[in-house]
Amino acid sequence: MASSAKRLLVVGPSWVGDMVMAQSLFMTLKARDPEATIGVVAPAWSQPILERMPEVDEVLPLAVGHGEFGLVNRRELAGRLKGRFDRAIVLPRSWKAALVPFMARIPERVGFLGEHRYGLLKERRKLDKQVLDQTVKRFVSLGLPQNEAISGGFEIPKPRLTIDRDNLVNLRLAHALSSRPAIGMMPGAEYGPAKQWPLGYFHDLARRLIDDGFEVRVLGGPKDHEAGKVIVKGLPHAHNLCGKTQLADAVDLLADCRQVVTNDSGLMHVAAAVGVRIHALYGSSSPAYTPPLTDNAVIHYLGLSCSPCFSRTCPLGHTNCLNQLGVEQVYQAMRADQQRASGVIINV
Repeated sequence: MASSAKRLLVVGPSWVGDMVMAQSLFMTLKARDPEATIGVVAPAWSQPILERMPEVDEVLPLAVGHGEFGLVNRRELAGRLKGRFDRAIVLPRSWKAALVPFMARIPERVGFLGEHRYGLLKERRKLDKQVLDQTVKRFVSLGLPQNEAISGGFEIPKPRLTIDRDNLVNLRLAHALSSRPAIGMMPGAEYGPAKQWPLGYFHDLARRLIDDGFEVRVLGGPKDHEAGKVIVKGLPHAHNLCGKTQLADAVDLLADCRQVVTNDSGLMHVAAAVGVRIHALYGSSSPAYTPPLTDNAVIHYLGLSCSPCFSRTCPLGHTNCLNQLGVEQVYQAMRADQQRASGVIINV
């Protein structure tokens, strides 16, 4: 049984959003056994996020790039883990993800069936996608006894990342951020362009919000820098911070925002985990499968007959699921939120 193990190792996922959702598993494990210790095997980039999760006792970086096999590095890490853990929970369904717990000889190893990894796992669970219809449900279920997990009726705690207020002060000074109330914008989506709202729409929305007295902060990684330039071009009180901040900085900057507008991306899940009001834009993906894990979100999703297709690029060549999601709809929803927060009731 999962609750009998005191030293738990979790092999974490490789995406920002999935790593944030994995906190729901960590919270579940700690709630059921407060004395348990949790170590997480994860890509090095995820360490700043994991350090913002009080449930995680130890981060064990795995120096292997996304998609790489990295047998030498996996064997080296496994050697350091021998004798230290009682039970391993393997979240990814790949064969190589189960190697480290197997080579470390962790006695209990649980995960979903996938990629013929029968010999690598001691407890192999069949994934029922109808019952476990969300990524976060699948993660949490692996921390529960199997007879409880198969029902799908268990509680999903919402991720909650800690905020570093001192770091926020330093960031505001370093990037010359103003005293205006801030709006965050996240135009990136690592999966592909079928999840990305048009940059011109972001720009028009930013212009309207700045005219309303807000400061706009565009957040993302180095790959999003050019997109950020398009959004802030010619606009005062707009900051392109893409590639200029670290992942942990994004946690603090998002927590400082009044609202955020975001594609279905890793940073959307970070925003959800700091409690900021979210306007989430969905195109090729589904808000039913990977929703922001918060009660403080508005979902903008047209639900066209071709959606969700889960494709990286639009198979029909038009991306109407996002192109037809207009700026006016999002702006009016944000305006209504702001006026409600100010105690003013309006009709839109």
